[in-house]
Amino acid sequence: MFGLFKKKTELEKLQKKYEKSMAKWHRLSSINRAESDKVYQEAQLIMQEIEEQTPLGI
Repeated sequence: MFGLFKKKTELEKLQKKYEKSMAKWHRLSSINRAESDKVYQEAQLIMQEIEEQTPLGI
């Protein structure tokens, strides 16, 4: 209940978006290879954004 009204940080939003993209990529990988490659590329761009925002010590 304490986290019910807590706002998500930009990093948390990106991590959730990355998780969704990777799940979609995995689902499409056996159905449509071209589309799954596009989704994977988008997921990698999201990961780059996450890495840019994450301090090096973590």
